[in-house]
Amino acid sequence: MSDRDRRRADAVYEALLQRQGERWVQPRVERTRRVLELLDDPQRTYRVVHVTGTNGKTSTSRMIESLVRAHGLRTGLFTSPHLERFTERIMVDGEPIEDAAVADAWDEIAPFVDLVDAELEAADDAPLTFFELLTVLAFVAFADAPIDVLVLEVGMGGAWDSTNTADGDVAVFAPIDLDHADRLGDTIAEIATVKSGIIKDGAAVVSARQDAAAEAVLRAAAEAHGASIAFEGAEFALAQQRLAVGGQQITVRGLAATYEDEYLPLYGAHQGFNAALAIAAVESLVGGGSQPIAGDVLADGLGGVTSPGRLQLVGAAPTVLVDAAHNPHGARALVTALRESFDFDEWGVVLGVLSDKDAAGIVDAIAPVAAHVFATTPDSDRAEEADAIADLAEAHELRVSVHRDLSEASDAARAWAAASDRRAVIIAGSVVLAGEALALSAAEDWKAGWSE
Repeated sequence: MSDRDRRRADAVYEALLQRQGERWVQPRVERTRRVLELLDDPQRTYRVVHVTGTNGKTSTSRMIESLVRAHGLRTGLFTSPHLERFTERIMVDGEPIEDAAVADAWDEIAPFVDLVDAELEAADDAPLTFFELLTVLAFVAFADAPIDVLVLEVGMGGAWDSTNTADGDVAVFAPIDLDHADRLGDTIAEIATVKSGIIKDGAAVVSARQDAAAEAVLRAAAEAHGASIAFEGAEFALAQQRLAVGGQQITVRGLAATYEDEYLPLYGAHQGFNAALAIAAVESLVGGGSQPIAGDVLADGLGGVTSPGRLQLVGAAPTVLVDAAHNPHGARALVTALRESFDFDEWGVVLGVLSDKDAAGIVDAIAPVAAHVFATTPDSDRAEEADAIADLAEAHELRVSVHRDLSEASDAARAWAAASDRRAVIIAGSVVLAGEALALSAAEDWKAGWSE
């Protein structure tokens, strides 16, 4: 990677940041479709596995990609948000896209972006947004690579998300819960209706176990599109899981076969369920749901899975873990994982949340395991104030301290944990904070242990 290429790629990201922000969402998928039509629809040059849901969709997407790649197919993976650098969002064969490739793709789309922006202005409509353009950029970069299969994570919702300009051969639904209620709806059924928009005619649909209202919506959508549908618990299931060094051993009853004692190098019961969903998705893609995944392929695919920022070990002596856990559902899964996968008496929780998230719900979920909350502020203009997080924690009668940034909070938490070998630290509450923690832990070499 040359310095020139890195500068070109960084300039692309700066250009994206000048657009309406990633959290600014207008239900207008046709704008993205217009740019793609001018580019001769690059998203139709490869097969697509489209993934949505409220929690677990990024980890599930990563598992699907690894399993597909283990079949010898060239893969693309589009996820969001990134932890440290935006090229993480556009993965080719398991690696972030090269700087030169993303810059070249930007040069390719720029004239058409200008054209559509002009059309939008003439119609008194807002210009293309950050995420709309990022989606177009990724689709072009994947076509240029070229790839065989794209694992495509929805940005928000489904029906009107810019990723829905691609036609998924397989539509995958991670657990659906209340999130983004201001944009997606106030009930599980309303949210599921928006997410069900990724189901295309004749597709294969696989879904995690869902609330009854969400299941009914997905079944109706599948029927309307002549799509097959398979639910966890009925057509496939996580049959067994047990702790193993560095992760867990799982047995999965898939759509085509039962896969016994497979190693998954991730912590947390929820990751076992994500793996079962990923296996069913890949069975649907590669073998139409009737052909088992070969044993060596499955072992390579699951064994190679990573999920950065999801129960990721970043420090030793004391133990420090990082988990995004940016909504109550994710925080509950985190608490379950901490109890089941780790043997510590006390957890220090470095907690920072963005203001558009349910901070109270996150604190409620984490409170049962928190011996000390180190409240802090993620490096974002959308960050909730640390004092507000502290107030929520104090309402649970937790021991709390307030810190101006992650560096200060992590120093305090690691010093607290180093006082006993029965203590550990979890940094959670925000993808932004998780990204900061990964960078800081590497820069300070937390795996070397605590030092004053």
